[in-house]
Amino acid sequence: MTATWDPPNTTDSPILSVRQILALERVLAGDPEVVAGATHLDRPVRWVHVAEAPDVGVMLTGGEMVLTTGVLLADDAHKQAEYIQSLHRAEAAAVVLGLGRAFPSPPDAMRRAADRCGLPLVVLHRPFPFAELTEEVQSRLVRRKFAAVSLSESVRTALTGLITAGAPLQRLLDEVAVHSACPVVVTNLAHRVLATAGERSAVDDVLRDWERIARQAGGGEGDGWIRAELGGRGERWGQIMLCGYRGDTATGRLLADRGAEALVLHRMLGGGSAHSWEEQSAQSLLTDLVSGVVPARQLLPRARAAGLPVNRRTFVPLVVRDAEPAQLERTLRLLGLPGLVAELTERVTAVLLSLARDQDADALATHFAVRLHGEAAEPRAVVAAAGPRTAWDDVPAGLREAQHVADAVADSSDALDLPPVVRLKDVHLRGLIRLLRDDPHVQSFAERELDGLLCGKGVDQDLLGVLRTYLATGRNKSRTAQLHHVSRPALYRRLEAIQARLGVDLDDFEQAASVHIALLAHDAQQR
Repeated sequence: MTATWDPPNTTDSPILSVRQILALERVLAGDPEVVAGATHLDRPVRWVHVAEAPDVGVMLTGGEMVLTTGVLLADDAHKQAEYIQSLHRAEAAAVVLGLGRAFPSPPDAMRRAADRCGLPLVVLHRPFPFAELTEEVQSRLVRRKFAAVSLSESVRTALTGLITAGAPLQRLLDEVAVHSACPVVVTNLAHRVLATAGERSAVDDVLRDWERIARQAGGGEGDGWIRAELGGRGERWGQIMLCGYRGDTATGRLLADRGAEALVLHRMLGGGSAHSWEEQSAQSLLTDLVSGVVPARQLLPRARAAGLPVNRRTFVPLVVRDAEPAQLERTLRLLGLPGLVAELTERVTAVLLSLARDQDADALATHFAVRLHGEAAEPRAVVAAAGPRTAWDDVPAGLREAQHVADAVADSSDALDLPPVVRLKDVHLRGLIRLLRDDPHVQSFAERELDGLLCGKGVDQDLLGVLRTYLATGRNKSRTAQLHHVSRPALYRRLEAIQARLGVDLDDFEQAASVHIALLAHDAQQR
């Protein structure tokens, strides 16, 4: 029975398989039949060799498809079996036997030997000029090898150009994804995702099933999962993966290798390290969560692939001012707390803790802050927190709440009196003003109430400072004079000037409260 084959792969692979050669139109004209080794038709063919010598095996280097009429093997079953065994030892890809000249039908000795060795044995039932087959296959192999070299150089040139131009990691991965037409993922040695590229929906599908894919990546390649290691000077620090590549494996491996070379070069030239790539990954994720531009549900696969535990967890959103991200990561490691750390803006860093449901979230957040305060240099870091969230969809609102609390206490005069972890209930009126600072009515109110100190030749910073301290201390004149290093009479003169320019009586609680709110709004707007 004649075997059937899939259509040849049209991708410009540097090699052809036995299956692809048997599907060529010229070969089909010879009415080929696979009589042994049918399960090994995907072997790569490096070259086609016509040989009648019984000891042809000693002339081969591996990967050849041998064409023969078997004329020197007729009437000797032992020689026939030994012929097949010698080709197997030489790692030939397949043997094609033209029937008619020496054998009217497939010889049993060769067929049995080929079955035992797993060597594809193909017979041609119609007369067929071997020269045509060798010409066809050799020309195709040459063209494909040239195409592979051309592709390799094209990709290498494009990536090198991007590196020379100072392109970030993401731009390099985007270029690899364009050539491979599949999701591209960079991981560290623990299979934690550092960066991705490719069509967003396809990348999300990969990340959604990342645990299985990561296990598969550790066990080798297959079904389009192609990887290349990242490292140098005896050190491995990650890998790049083509996920679900639809072309042939050889071309996919070439693309992965070129991508790996570019990433290693990018790192060597100062484009970052595996550690900094982890920071960029966390920053991208937390920034997207805070902004709300991408729904939280769509970011869940990215969080899981980044190594954050997300199943049945309690999430504690924190925003820390005046602490280095590296210091925050070190504190998390010392306490054994899983979480992500990312700098949102200068001096402002987000921390998302992921705790087991039976852990005391408030106590652990406080423990984290106390440990951080004990290690931090001046100025003292401010740790702002939102209430614990048990639903992932609530995390963005929690991060925004923590950021709001951190903003509310920024540069406040009473920062030294704050608890280790500042929450919404601790910022009182200052927090409300922060929320409303961009409201036009609030802006107009602040300008109207403080007009006497803000207009004219410019803002009177000295009187504003005295007013700010006086109201913040609960209108304590002795404390205000002490903080401004002036005598009580000098302070009285300043307070009288302030009341005269604003047209208010600061001994009146309602008027003082109105000025205090206006000053808080003014300060919030300025910051």
